[in-house]
Amino acid sequence: MTAYFVIANPTAGNGVGAKAIPRIQEILNHHEADYDLTITERPGHGIELAREASASYDVVVAVGGDGTMNEVVNGLMMAKEEGLGSAILGAVAAGRGNDFVDALDLPENLEDGCAALLQGKTRVIDIGLVSGGIVPDGRYFANCVGVGFDAITTIEVKKLPRLGGFLSFLLAVFRTIVLYNDAPVSTVTYDSESLTQASLMISIMNGSRLGGGFIMAPDSKNNDGIFDLCIAQKVSRRRILTLLPHFIKGDQAAQKEIFTARAKNITITSDEGPLPAQTDGEIISESGRRLEIELLPEQLEAICGPLESA
Repeated sequence: MTAYFVIANPTAGNGVGAKAIPRIQEILNHHEADYDLTITERPGHGIELAREASASYDVVVAVGGDGTMNEVVNGLMMAKEEGLGSAILGAVAAGRGNDFVDALDLPENLEDGCAALLQGKTRVIDIGLVSGGIVPDGRYFANCVGVGFDAITTIEVKKLPRLGGFLSFLLAVFRTIVLYNDAPVSTVTYDSESLTQASLMISIMNGSRLGGGFIMAPDSKNNDGIFDLCIAQKVSRRRILTLLPHFIKGDQAAQKEIFTARAKNITITSDEGPLPAQTDGEIISESGRRLEIELLPEQLEAICGPLESA
């Protein structure tokens, strides 16, 4: 019988995580699942819990948003490195953006998410490693690294009440348009190529989506062995507004201000000013000036969708 260790973040999604816990327990109890459930108590707690649980459980489940998923991924990767265990990664959405569960083709509603978890379909996924800023020794990520505009948006969205995941991010984008238009000149080295320009936004994608509805890399897959890059040069605030619909549809690559590429190793160096950066919704740089990003292929086995019909 599969043994599950459920790590639930009650603060995810402005309290959505706390509301999800009783229903998850009800569903798992109904199916007589073998599980233990623990609630995170502080930032970083999910890393510790996942690392320890990997030695004793078959599946370690993150319940929360993309930040919670990121902590569990980091704990599982640490356990793997240290030879402590190789548990399967599970994920049940209870956050704002829930972009990682989308990348795994998992349902975003609670009941179907639990059904997919119990269904147990898996695939092996790539993981990224980013170093620099406040994580000089590196932090693993599952979905993305964002530099510039989307990092400031991540800061702003945390200040907002939950209005629905995508709506919260959309409002935060409008606030960021007012607050941020610095776009320092930076050099992006991707494998053997490089690009130097004033970049408003640099997105390194292992998944395809950010912010619950912005399609940054429509063709990206987290098991294809390569990152997708989406880089926007500095533009006016008015032009940002006209570009937004293209990012929602995922057809921004056709716009002249957008540069796309694919690579396994990426270095971003600022030639002027700091590089604000986030990974999986967690801020990793506010004043740093260099980031190194590496793709690690086929690192974790993860529960995935789509959910099969009963």
